[in-house]
Amino acid sequence: MAKEWTLGEKTSGLKKETEHAVLVSLITPNVTEPQAHEYMDELQFLAETAGAITLKRFTQRLPHPEHRTFIGKGKVEEIREYLDRHEEVTMVIFDDDLSGKQTNNLEEALKVKIVDRSTLILDIFASRAQSAQARTQVELAQMKYLMPRLRGLWTHLERQAGGIGTRGPGETQIETDRRIVQYRMNILEGRLKDIDRQNQTQRKTRTEMVRVALVGYTNVGKSTLLNYLSKSEVLAENKLFATLDTTVRKVVFNTMPFLLSDTVGFIRKLPHHLVESFKSTLDEVRESDILLHVVDIAHPQFEDQISTVQQTLRELGAGDKPTLMVFNKMDLYRERWFDDLLDEDTRAEIESDLRNRMFHTYGESVFISAYTNEGIEDFRERLTRLIKETYVVRYPHQVKSWV
Repeated sequence: MAKEWTLGEKTSGLKKETEHAVLVSLITPNVTEPQAHEYMDELQFLAETAGAITLKRFTQRLPHPEHRTFIGKGKVEEIREYLDRHEEVTMVIFDDDLSGKQTNNLEEALKVKIVDRSTLILDIFASRAQSAQARTQVELAQMKYLMPRLRGLWTHLERQAGGIGTRGPGETQIETDRRIVQYRMNILEGRLKDIDRQNQTQRKTRTEMVRVALVGYTNVGKSTLLNYLSKSEVLAENKLFATLDTTVRKVVFNTMPFLLSDTVGFIRKLPHHLVESFKSTLDEVRESDILLHVVDIAHPQFEDQISTVQQTLRELGAGDKPTLMVFNKMDLYRERWFDDLLDEDTRAEIESDLRNRMFHTYGESVFISAYTNEGIEDFRERLTRLIKETYVVRYPHQVKSWV
């Protein structure tokens, strides 16, 4: 087949072939059918963000994962038969973490690349990392994830290594590999400590201003909101983890200044090592005075997403900070959940019930659309009031020209 060329198109190196994948999810007794579908939708979105095309989904209900292959023998055989009929499939992606032994057994049975959820997320982070800090954090997370899986992945190297220059005091190849990984981890941790000290120095030099941090599930519109409030051009696109590096902007409402930061989005089953490695980046969250928890109100599982973010914030030690819940994408909410048969009074009543329920459940709340600017003025007024109250407490002796 002849290669199709596009005039004027800039190319760099070899063209990367698009990978085709199938997705696999294990449904345990504590997961409902709608949740299972949402989880698979999210996994497919992750795969698309990484650059893969999903051809088929496989699910299986089991009380617990199988020890050897995570899924049952019959499901492994079903997937293998599908792969035999579709040779374009190059990998199988699982919605849970696999052990090294499980990965090894599945690759042997299916003869394609096996990727689990954490590996997929780490790959996306690696492709999105721009700064030296982000690249170092991602590599450290990858090393931490790899360390306990070395034995399962390298079973053929467990016996004593032989040959001139390889004989040692009873050291096996797996132990050598672990020493190499541990040595690399020590170097990366040292680099992060140096970067963290530089960041702390930069934060100390900032003038006395209230700090506001945007937090939320990935792809809920945080960067779009940051761009609107700060009149900046931070990357905002409909992909998971579009923003990886923390962005800080000075914003002025009338004459009242404050610092606004956008942080990496959270996600269900976010790899623990990734959270650990990104804790220095998330210092902006821990050291903030006010949190703007942005929520995609149009998402069917938005309350589960809120719980995921709140749990991650507690792990970071930022769960008790003053928080304004910002329910975003109201335009999309109406588009998805209101049909043409609903009259205006019924729509208004549904929205009123929604606002009351969110207020009683989550406290201080505002409903907006960062895309259409709906509710932005109400949001600005509430945020202004919160910032003024915080200034009085944090900097009581500061002369405030906006009072």
